[in-house]
Amino acid sequence: MDLDTLRFANFASVTEAVTDWGLLVRNLEDLRKQAEQGLHRAANQADWAGINAQVTKEFIGKTAGEFADAHTQAKTIHSILGDTVGELKQYREDLDAAIERGLKKNLTVMDTGHGSFTVSMNIHPDRAAQGTTVPEHDESDVTALRDEVQGILRKATESDNSARTVLKAIADRAALGFTDAAYKDRDAAAAAVKEADELAELAKQDPQDLTVAEFDRLNAGLKKYHSDPLFAERFASDLGPKKTLEFWAGVADPQVTPELTRERLKQLGSLQQNLSLTLAEASQSDSPAMARWKSGVIQLGDQPVGHRPDVLGVQVMSNLMRAGDYDDAFMTEYGKKLMATERKFTDDGEHTSWRPTGFSPFLNRMNGDTGWDPLSGYLKGLSNSPEAATEFFNDDFLPKGGDHKHAVSNFTYLFEDRHWPESIKNDFSGDMSNDGRNNLASALEAATTGHPAGEMPTLDTPAHSAAQAKLFNAIVSSVGDEPERLTGHDYMSDSMGQIASEYLPDINRAAADVSRDSEDWDKIEKLYPIAGTDARVDHRDVNKFLFAVGQNPSGYAAVEVGQEAYMSKLMAYHLDPDLPADQRFSQDQETTVRYISERSGEVSGVLGLGRQEELANPAGEKDKAFEYSISQRKNWISGGVGTVVGVGTSFVATPWVGAAAGGVAGTATSVVLERVFKDAEGSSLDEIANTRGERWEAAMTRNNEYVAAGAHAAADRHHLSNSDDIARWARDGARQGFLNSGPLLNGQAPGSITTSS
Repeated sequence: MDLDTLRFANFASVTEAVTDWGLLVRNLEDLRKQAEQGLHRAANQADWAGINAQVTKEFIGKTAGEFADAHTQAKTIHSILGDTVGELKQYREDLDAAIERGLKKNLTVMDTGHGSFTVSMNIHPDRAAQGTTVPEHDESDVTALRDEVQGILRKATESDNSARTVLKAIADRAALGFTDAAYKDRDAAAAAVKEADELAELAKQDPQDLTVAEFDRLNAGLKKYHSDPLFAERFASDLGPKKTLEFWAGVADPQVTPELTRERLKQLGSLQQNLSLTLAEASQSDSPAMARWKSGVIQLGDQPVGHRPDVLGVQVMSNLMRAGDYDDAFMTEYGKKLMATERKFTDDGEHTSWRPTGFSPFLNRMNGDTGWDPLSGYLKGLSNSPEAATEFFNDDFLPKGGDHKHAVSNFTYLFEDRHWPESIKNDFSGDMSNDGRNNLASALEAATTGHPAGEMPTLDTPAHSAAQAKLFNAIVSSVGDEPERLTGHDYMSDSMGQIASEYLPDINRAAADVSRDSEDWDKIEKLYPIAGTDARVDHRDVNKFLFAVGQNPSGYAAVEVGQEAYMSKLMAYHLDPDLPADQRFSQDQETTVRYISERSGEVSGVLGLGRQEELANPAGEKDKAFEYSISQRKNWISGGVGTVVGVGTSFVATPWVGAAAGGVAGTATSVVLERVFKDAEGSSLDEIANTRGERWEAAMTRNNEYVAAGAHAAADRHHLSNSDDIARWARDGARQGFLNSGPLLNGQAPGSITTSS
């Protein structure tokens, strides 16, 4: 910074700008509150349907989020500008004071341009006016003044440059809309950028030259800053795509970094996780530098990277996707490159590829498989990116045309056709790993539900889109055709159970066995309203699918608890005397209650048959495992009945609805779920009954009571005088539905077995 620029700077305009930004921050705070508390909250509580449930509600949520991001960005910019202007004003005061002290010693400071200046004698003694005493100074005074002025200008330059750097980084991060990058002051943002530059320099060197101390500094820095938007973008763009891949390929390979492997073997997983989280955060940036980084990573996908000719870019990058939420567009384009590479190395899926050898390095150092198969890490990444996952599975692996009469989707290829390479765990135990298919199930969970795998849906989770519903239909049809695709890999059933629990309206519609072309289909749509797109699943396939899911304790628990909750919400909805006549399934209470109960009983019955199948297996899970999974479900749905929340906007369209959508505590849902969890935490069916038949009867009795309790609680909530009759109708209907499940599963007509109470 030039001396005169600072000395004679007019801060009036920039001070006014800081004031204006402060006003903008306050106004945006008011708008943020209005958008969140008014617009967004109202949208979540509204009863949406059709295209509004899929598009409008989501748009409102994103719009409210933009107001929040706008406020965050304005507040950050205001803080940076305020800090910088305040510092520059102080530096000008310091400069004026230094120059004034110099004048008292007959020294003057002159700007010579381009950041340089001179310190010279102000008045030569020989030219001083007669009688004037000129102050004396020596060379040390000149040096001291020069150093002081130089120091002030250096700090002013750093202040100005760091502000420019972070403001530009914030502006570049979001090409459209606003960024959520938040910093309390300019120094915090500048420190993040500085640390990114320094750590990138460490990572740029050949991995074999990386010392243990440098490894530790990298790991600590990435751990501290991996969620910092400016740090992540700067680190990744500084490092570049090629160096990013070469860094991890080398650090993870003991032949390249033997000392690091020996000294920091247990910390490799931590470094991989922190690096993954950093790159995921960086990928959310729209800056030109990150656009080049993303493009470069994709281009290097089928190319060797690092010291080994057999390690490809997709193998390295996929293992850096195991943690964090990557940008959806990047994940989609990367997936296309990965599957093109898969086609190349498997001859269009005809053969197995990615078989490791005894010398293949462990590219995955987090818990799990060795990472040699790039699909495993990528699918794990997709489980955190629902939109990208939906698009990926619906995309073609093999397009229609040529030798292919029909297109083969990525879902069909991976779920049905792929020759999965054998993989061992990376814990040196020699045990086989199921991570590939398990990550496939997690990715499918995200793709069909619209939220990351392993999480519960929230009120902001959009109603199911056509693409999501299509994928769920494909899963059910595939398992219906060949149940072993799931039962042969039952570790996938926890995800499949969660998926099914969020498609219970679609499942119950299928169980109605009413043709969609008939006049009665309109009644089924009223009985089981759906906010989004109906998956249009087949009844036979649904039963096969539920039977398979029911053989796994976690899968069974997800659907069973979900079905009981969904049934109770339906009862409360349809028994409401204020429900408009044109939205009623039937004007007759008993018909409605029995119909809901019978379908619910059938779903629980099919699940129960799956549970019985597993219990009959000599090596199968014990009954206590099923009860334990149900009891744990209570903890998984946010710690209790009162805080269960749901997907979509119409509470009837989902089994998961909570306080934010009108309250659960004290409702029919809470009454039922409290009984379900209490039973699960008590005695198992094995302790209640001795024989398989007796356990079946006990399970049916339990279910009948759940359904009756839900109906009775709903009737009481609406102050109906015939709640006992309603409970009896529900109990009878549930019993018949439970009995129907066996014949239906065996291809017989419902009603082959009947009973009267």
